[in-house]
Amino acid sequence: MEQRYATNPEQIPGATTADLRDRYLVPEVFVPGEIRLVYTHHDRIVLGGVVPAGSPLELTGYPEIRSDFFLEHRELGIVNIGGTGTVTADAQVYTIVKGACLYLGRGTRSIVFDGDGQFYLFSAPAHTSYPSALVAPGEGTVRELGDQLTSNRRTLNQYIHENGVKSCQIVMGVTQLHPGSMWNTMPAHTHDRRTECYLYFDVAEDARVIHLLGEREETRHLVVADRQAVISPSWSLHSGVGTAAYSFVWAMAGENQAFDDMDAALVTDLR
Repeated sequence: MEQRYATNPEQIPGATTADLRDRYLVPEVFVPGEIRLVYTHHDRIVLGGVVPAGSPLELTGYPEIRSDFFLEHRELGIVNIGGTGTVTADAQVYTIVKGACLYLGRGTRSIVFDGDGQFYLFSAPAHTSYPSALVAPGEGTVRELGDQLTSNRRTLNQYIHENGVKSCQIVMGVTQLHPGSMWNTMPAHTHDRRTECYLYFDVAEDARVIHLLGEREETRHLVVADRQAVISPSWSLHSGVGTAAYSFVWAMAGENQAFDDMDAALVTDLR
C-alpha cells in the first residue's frame, strides 16, 4: 500500500510537472494478478485496483490501516471497468458486469475477487455498518447534464449517495460523456468539505484527458491516460477535458454526502 501525504495550496506555485504527478496522479491502478492500493491522507481515503487475471485475489488487512481485516473500520465502494467478474464477500457471491457498483459495509471480513473484472476500489473510514448492495449499470439515480453546444453533454449515474445505496461517507458513481463531448464538468468547482478522486477509463489509446487542478488564481493540469486516477484535495478545483469522449468513476468522502455541495469556479475567474 503506497502512502501519499496531504498537501496544501501553498505547494502548487513552485511545483514541477513531476511534483504534481507524484502527489496527485496514480498512474498504475490496474496490474494483472495484483491488488494495487494508495492511501492518501486527504480524508484517509484508500483507492486502487484489483485484476485477478485468472487467479482469485483476497483483500486483507494492511499495516498502514492498523486492522486485522480491511473493512474492520472502513467501508468500500467497488466499480468494475473490465469484463464480468465476481466479488465474494463473507460467502455472498456478487456477479459484477462492467459499469456495476458494489458497496461493502464495515465489518465485512472476507473479500475475494475473481473472473475477468478490473475492479476499482474506493474506501473511507466508517463509524457504523450499512448493508452491502449491488447496483447494475443504469439502475442508480441517472442525471442527464450539460449541453452539446458546450461540449459537456454527459450521463451521470449516482450509485452510492444520500438517496441511493447508504454509506457512512462514500459518494460514488460513473459518468459517461456523449460522443462529441469532452468536458466532464464546467464550470470547475471545489468541495471544501470533501476529497474527490477520479478514475478515467474508456480513454482511447491515442487520447488523453487534461485534468485541471489547483486554486482559481493558480491553476495547473495533469495529462491523464486510460485507467489512471487523480486525487483531488478538498481545496483544489477540478474539471477536465479530453481529446475525445471518455468515462470516469467519481468518488468522494469527507464532511458530508450532499452531491450538490460545491463551490463553482467561474471560467472568467480562472488564472
